[in-house]
Amino acid sequence: MCMVENRRMQILQLLKDQGAPISGTALAKALGVTRQVIVQDIALIRAENHNILSTNKGYIYREASMENTQPKRVFYVKHTTEQVLDEFLTVLELGGTILDVAVEHEIYGQIRVDLLIETPQDAHDFVERLTHCRDNPLKVLTDDCHYHTITAPAEKLLDLIEDALREKGMLLQ
Repeated sequence: MCMVENRRMQILQLLKDQGAPISGTALAKALGVTRQVIVQDIALIRAENHNILSTNKGYIYREASMENTQPKRVFYVKHTTEQVLDEFLTVLELGGTILDVAVEHEIYGQIRVDLLIETPQDAHDFVERLTHCRDNPLKVLTDDCHYHTITAPAEKLLDLIEDALREKGMLLQ
């Protein structure tokens, strides 16, 4: 096995063993390569059908079965940046997990980013980064309109999440 294939196997194993996000910088340091090499390796590992998510906290490996065991629904929402935490906590309190955010861009088509917001701490961490980052969230590209894929243990919980987002005036048709 060549050195490159060995490194990719190491990346995959590190992600599987960790069970939590690992930044590209941390992977690069652990393997003695640049972050750009890690980005390229991750792309090639994904091409081999390994489910690696790229979240705002780093890369995380997810078993394919984890993705398909719970019902999921895509919600089309609109709200201010100041309402992001309220939106996330509403979903989490009703048993949901926010898997991603997506926007429909006139030029580029759909732009989707994995979020994996599973806990209130994840939500607070995301909003903290949002507050202190000079970059804008994706939703600013589309006048605050965006999509979230949300999963929950039961369809009834997704119905409750939908109702709660509608009551808050965040849900679009």
